[in-house]
Amino acid sequence: MPQLDTSMWFTTITFMILTLFITFQLKLLKFTYYPDPTEKPIKSLKPKNPWEKKWTKIYSTHSQPPH
Repeated sequence: MPQLDTSMWFTTITFMILTLFITFQLKLLKFTYYPDPTEKPIKSLKPKNPWEKKWTKIYSTHSQPPH
């Protein structure tokens, strides 16, 4: 039974890893990175109510003085 020749295994594996690395780098080089979306200024979404402009005081029944 013949012996398995393993003398070229190191060279083959090294070149295979190097080829995979270069291929991966070339793929990444062609990849388009989109810029981060910038935040747009948000306008006030609160509804404008007429009572927001003036000061109002609401009395509850428990806070009124007794009559």
